[in-house]
Amino acid sequence: MTEQEWWAATRDRRLLLQFCLTCRRFQHYPRVVCTGCGGAELEIRDAAGTGVIDSFTTVVRAETPYTIARVRLAEGPILLTQLVDLPDPRCDLPVRLAWRAQPDGRHLPVFRSADDGL
Repeated sequence: MTEQEWWAATRDRRLLLQFCLTCRRFQHYPRVVCTGCGGAELEIRDAAGTGVIDSFTTVVRAETPYTIARVRLAEGPILLTQLVDLPDPRCDLPVRLAWRAQPDGRHLPVFRSADDGL
């Protein structure tokens, strides 16, 4: 999977991960070989869109403060992303995928609380 293919999938609000057919592990970002076993038999799969906050920081120097987090996806890989609509983040909080539209039609994956009822 190329970077262009990954971004193209975001137009359909799909978060893609690579899956190694040899060691059965997911990885993100896409690479030519598996980071776990070095295998080259990789396929693309849709992520479940759920995970937990692994670590976070709130940037307060901006006009509007925002929170950046490491989210450990249910499949295992860690995604560096932004948290939205989450005033009191904490480690191990379950989160779910949301999307922020971009002017060119792509979407950025962001995460919000899994318990927000939406």
